[in-house]
Amino acid sequence: MDNSRFPKGKRYNTYVEYCRRRYGQRLQKLVLDAGFTCPNRDGTVGRGGCTYCDNAAFHPGYSTAGKSLVRQLDEGIEFHKVRYRSAAFYLAYFQSYSNTYAPLERLRDLYLEALSHPSVAGIVIGTRPDCVDGEKLDFLRDLMEGKVLRNWKRELSGGTLTAPVVNVEYGIESCSDTTLERINRGHDFNCSVKAVEETAARGLPVGAHFILGLPGETRDDMLALCEKINALPLTSVKFHQLQIIKGTKMEAKFKERPGDFYLPDLDGYLDLIIDILERLRPDLCIERVAGEVPPRFVETPKWGLIRNFDIIHRLDAKMEERDAWQGSMYKNS
Repeated sequence: MDNSRFPKGKRYNTYVEYCRRRYGQRLQKLVLDAGFTCPNRDGTVGRGGCTYCDNAAFHPGYSTAGKSLVRQLDEGIEFHKVRYRSAAFYLAYFQSYSNTYAPLERLRDLYLEALSHPSVAGIVIGTRPDCVDGEKLDFLRDLMEGKVLRNWKRELSGGTLTAPVVNVEYGIESCSDTTLERINRGHDFNCSVKAVEETAARGLPVGAHFILGLPGETRDDMLALCEKINALPLTSVKFHQLQIIKGTKMEAKFKERPGDFYLPDLDGYLDLIIDILERLRPDLCIERVAGEVPPRFVETPKWGLIRNFDIIHRLDAKMEERDAWQGSMYKNS
């Protein structure tokens, strides 16, 4: 197995290194709330949303619906300067709710507004797999290929960018239709497969988000999802431990049937992540291995104030201790 593809000091592919190799520098994401909603809330496919969801718990204070995108970007840049002093350019991350859930005309205006900011090198669009179609994906392809914005450029370390970075990120959450129905997701896994394949077919980098610990899923079930992830034409993946958010339907279910949930402590969770990484294709970029929600929102698991950077340090140490590498158990490696 060729481990030279991994960044120095890492035993798995990181998204930061992916950006550095492709663009010559780190591109920090800035979370935006563009005022979207979700078809699982407004009655199109369901009401009440996914049982685990409280969107207020998943975005920073500068990202607030009602503020202009430019103001959110300016405040986000100031916020991130403290932690990422080397970041010179940013990716405008349309995160809150379903960010393709609107007519193309509105999407075009919002995306181009974000890209007009001089410090923004591209956009990342978080959405549901049932909220895209060929017309929207064709527009994103044309935007990425430089057919939409003329005379747009950013001087990155890796050279002049004459068209924006455009990434699409789908919330897949689980590969089990039983689980998706149980959490009131409103679509099946085949819907995700179709969206990922159609997006990748247009040359767009595709990311996917998965939640580990959804009700009814065992540790073995979570390891089994690796085969399905490997079969998808994904560029990157995110993993997020299930966090029981106060006031959600999931919290009520957890209190009724806590035995339905696999919620390990941090050490056990990192062992699960390593077991997953060993089974994933080594070319997949790992964007995230755990979520970070303010403790006031979280019922369980109570990891306290452990920040993501600390979790990453612990993961790196545990992988070295186990001599574990991403893809070491991937059957085609």
